Amino acid sequence: MKSTIAPAEDPRLSAAAEEGADEAPAPTPTPRQLVKLTVEVDEAEFDRDIDQAFRKIAREVRLPGFRNGKVPRKVLEARIGLAAAREEALRDAVPNYLSKAVREHDVDLIATPEVQITAGAEDGPVAFDALCEVRPTVAVPGYGGLRVELPSPVATEDEIDEAVEAERRRQGSLEDADRPVAHGDHVTLTLAATREGEPVPGLNTEDWLYEVGKGWVAEGFDDRLVGASAGDELSFSAIPSGMTEEADFTVTVTAVQEMVLPEVTDEWVSEILGEFDTVEEWRASIAERIGTGKLNQARNQFIDRATDALAELVDAPVPDSMVNGDLQSRVQNFVQQFQAQGISIDQWLAATGQSSDQFVESLRGQSVKAVKVDLALRAVADAEGIEVDDDDVNAEYARLAMRYGQKAGEIRKVYEKNDAVTDLMAQISKNKALDWLLEHVEVVDPNGVEIDRAALLGTHDHDHDHDHDHHDHDHDHEH
Repeated sequence: MKSTIAPAEDPRLSAAAEEGADEAPAPTPTPRQLVKLTVEVDEAEFDRDIDQAFRKIAREVRLPGFRNGKVPRKVLEARIGLAAAREEALRDAVPNYLSKAVREHDVDLIATPEVQITAGAEDGPVAFDALCEVRPTVAVPGYGGLRVELPSPVATEDEIDEAVEAERRRQGSLEDADRPVAHGDHVTLTLAATREGEPVPGLNTEDWLYEVGKGWVAEGFDDRLVGASAGDELSFSAIPSGMTEEADFTVTVTAVQEMVLPEVTDEWVSEILGEFDTVEEWRASIAERIGTGKLNQARNQFIDRATDALAELVDAPVPDSMVNGDLQSRVQNFVQQFQAQGISIDQWLAATGQSSDQFVESLRGQSVKAVKVDLALRAVADAEGIEVDDDDVNAEYARLAMRYGQKAGEIRKVYEKNDAVTDLMAQISKNKALDWLLEHVEVVDPNGVEIDRAALLGTHDHDHDHDHDHHDHDHDHEH
């Protein structure tokens, strides 16, 4: 077999131009980057494929006097003819020859090639052309000066005060208030609600302790209570929460209490909280706890925000084949997740009021971003001279082995068997490019204050199992 490669024009563009000459212009298809592989197989080499085809046919044909699968080629050729075996050989062998040519010329396929047999369909040497869509290269000008805004990982004084106030309320006590009801008071009520003389379910109770201002009962209910005193009986109509029709309320206020909060002093902190001796120590601990939570929130958003900014640098249209491939994977993953929970996707769609087409389209934006990030990270890796060596690949095999509970050698064999080592190396390269991006992007809070990058990256595990941008191929081929 011998093969050659050459750039190719996209026939869809010329076809669209010809159609548009006589009709209203149709939308121009997204340009594809194509190469054409021309493969030639000499007659002797292809005859071995015909032999293989006859052996395959022999396993399916039963003839008297011959064991299953042992019918000689000459007998089969006389029985079914050479044409049937040649057709079978073309079906089976052409994909293999194409795979060899793709590897030989290092073609980065992103879609199934369009194959046309140009010679040997009936006899003689075999030749075919394969129109291959390849991954385009993109420019990402300014990738080294990206700015990402994240939530501030530092607790504010208001947030600390809010936490202190919450603890004061937990430690507060109710005391009788010798005055009318005010917002924030706790009142004990006897509550009766009817509609056309019939009790409204859930709105008839005695000795119910209620905090005025919660707004739980009915529209305007809390405002009616404000200004009432213990012993007062109130009658009014209002629309109960969650309902559309009015109900007639009779409310008796039997007690009015206010929440008395303790004064925050060193003594109180030491006595009630135990682990702190002073208010300052307690507030510092609250600041650290809130800051840790906010830092984790910022970390969770860091990669998304950074890759969002990177994707925006890709102005060129992205290949439809890559978007559709990513979209198909997302839909399949979504369906599998629901099936694992015993829920059918049809049930979920019905519950959310979506058609299947609407659901798929709702994911398209994520797929477009994923493709842009894939192309952009490859561009960053090229621009920064990022390389992947055997040590990197072996380390990834080891990581996957731990993840799947297998031996690294078994993982390597799966990748080699499925011709996926090149894909794995590309994934490692993109991961390195993402690391580079995270270490160089400017990170600020909403006020423009720089965020400590070291703190953000402190627990970054470099596994990059992110489902939105560049999926791990791992060894799902056999799992």
